[in-house]
Amino acid sequence: MQIHAAEYVLPISSEPIRGGAVAIDGERIVGVGTRDEIERQFSAADVTDHGNAAILPGFVNCHSHLEITSMRGALDDVEHDFAAWLLKLNGLRAELSDEDIVAAAVHGATEGAQAGVTCFGDIGRMGHAGLHALKTVGLRGIVFQETEFSPDNRTAGEDFLKLATKFEELKGEETDLVKVGLSPHSPYTVSSRLFEMIAQYAILNRVPLTIHAAESADEHELLSQGTGFFEGIYEKFGVEWESPHCTPIEYLERLGVLSTQPLLAHCVKVSDSDIKKIAANGAKIAHCPKSNAKFGHGYAPFEQFLDAGIATGLGSDSVASNNVCDILEESRFAALIARNRELGASTHEVSALSSRGFISAKQMLETATLGGAKALGLEAEIGTLEPGKQADIAVVSLEHTAQQPVSDVHTALVFASNARDVAMTMVAGKIVFTR
Repeated sequence: MQIHAAEYVLPISSEPIRGGAVAIDGERIVGVGTRDEIERQFSAADVTDHGNAAILPGFVNCHSHLEITSMRGALDDVEHDFAAWLLKLNGLRAELSDEDIVAAAVHGATEGAQAGVTCFGDIGRMGHAGLHALKTVGLRGIVFQETEFSPDNRTAGEDFLKLATKFEELKGEETDLVKVGLSPHSPYTVSSRLFEMIAQYAILNRVPLTIHAAESADEHELLSQGTGFFEGIYEKFGVEWESPHCTPIEYLERLGVLSTQPLLAHCVKVSDSDIKKIAANGAKIAHCPKSNAKFGHGYAPFEQFLDAGIATGLGSDSVASNNVCDILEESRFAALIARNRELGASTHEVSALSSRGFISAKQMLETATLGGAKALGLEAEIGTLEPGKQADIAVVSLEHTAQQPVSDVHTALVFASNARDVAMTMVAGKIVFTR
């Protein structure tokens, strides 16, 4: 039995506790309250006092690509051209050995742990690299086996067999902490027939899915008009592909993919109608504002996602497009971007904007923890500090000069803190990082 105490405890599901503590028995939380209350209730427990710090649920990074961590900064010269970035990424990936990819994934998972991330939603072409990384560092997560380039319906059966084989092998390596899912990469790299096969497989076998969707102007042009960069790539490689002449979200709904309630990454180029479809189907969103901005893709309407009741978490994306895995920093950027949008969303009524358009620090911390847990379907186990939940905890020091004075703990964490301030990270009651 152990007790962790600090100046602030943020359960997320309730108001902050000044002079609070969290009691842990094994891998689960058994008590949350003031330090005096918890020490009286669990008098035999060992007490760790973190002092001037905040204890809160571990951060959830619900969209990452740990296996390309070694490409940090290597693609920055082509980020102004998303198509060129994708081509260079695939070229560099082809030069890496399996050992290189595994080592990169472990490095990325370690960086996450040092930033207070306790859970990843990680996508990989070589899924066992991400799975090995999370196991090695002691983190929780879902590793999504990604499809290869497979936009041609003529090869759908073969493509599905290859994917299913990889997935079944990976599933055999699951643990209590690390589960496995599937990632049909995107509407422009996966054929309609393959999408349908994956959706049916996911529903029958209760497999979680995640998809890059509505990420860029190039994707939107291809799906809505059948023109642009990707159409040229298809022609170059002799791919047979017909544009559905609709938005990427409408396309996924037509194919029955939205009914699997997938986690959709990015959703930058979405209409009001798209958002309604996402919400109606119970799909979720991984919001990656820094990666979106670095590519110049635009603003995802984050505040509209919240208004629609869509489970939304934060993702760093890969460090090849973000450069760091820091969910506190992502939270700050997400709030500032949302506040800086013209009226938050031009189609919204003023009353809706007044409640959501000006995103608060408290809302951002909820998104970074419980929001991410909901996005991955793990909210019954993680995302808040409550008795019975898994002891996935981040401790953030509030001692740095740049954080003083702490007038409000929410704003101190979101607007004045980052990975540098994380003092301890715990997953299922075990410390995986301490500074």
